[in-house]
Amino acid sequence: MRVVLAEDHFLLRDGLTRLLQAFGHEVVAAVDNGPELLRSLTEQEPDVAIVDVRLPPGFSDEGLRAAVEARTRVPNLPILLLSQYVEPLYAHELLSTGSEGVGYVLKERVSNGAEFISTIQRVANGGTAMDPEVISKLLTGKKRDEPMSTLTDREREVLECLAQGRSNAGIAEALFISEKAVAKHISNIFPKLGLPQSDTDNRRVLAVLAYLDADGV
Repeated sequence: MRVVLAEDHFLLRDGLTRLLQAFGHEVVAAVDNGPELLRSLTEQEPDVAIVDVRLPPGFSDEGLRAAVEARTRVPNLPILLLSQYVEPLYAHELLSTGSEGVGYVLKERVSNGAEFISTIQRVANGGTAMDPEVISKLLTGKKRDEPMSTLTDREREVLECLAQGRSNAGIAEALFISEKAVAKHISNIFPKLGLPQSDTDNRRVLAVLAYLDADGV
């Protein structure tokens, strides 16, 4: 993969660069501020970008803004947000540019190099990678009179797993239920949310994220 990396802390930026290179990937740009990130994304059009939300000069949401702007210029440019903070609005902003090739991972969760690289590759391939805590806040932020309130507790758990990109087998393992039960719960979820069903795992995840986005979380 050709990767653009945006991180203002030198040690973390250098460490991520070395990790990516160790797995055979090319870091075509490693920047530490929003303007340079936008320039690198639009000029390089990488396979994926790893972006810290808060970058100089303002340390607010410069990384996110640059990523969103880049995706308007290069549609579906894969972006993985890497943040210290759980902020549903950041996820919503990124999802507003399209549901393909997006991710939001907390820095504190990055404890295994191989798993992190796998997450990056998933986003680069057009998939999604949303941190469980981010998904939880997105889901629990719903008002009770909205369609989410029609789901059972188990269906909510299955929906969270779907939004994390898990397959039926992965959901069954995580929730200690059978794959048949998972399929049944999924068949109940989509009609309740007014969403079409699909046989493809990735499209199911996109449907979940599209629902969250359309609902204005």
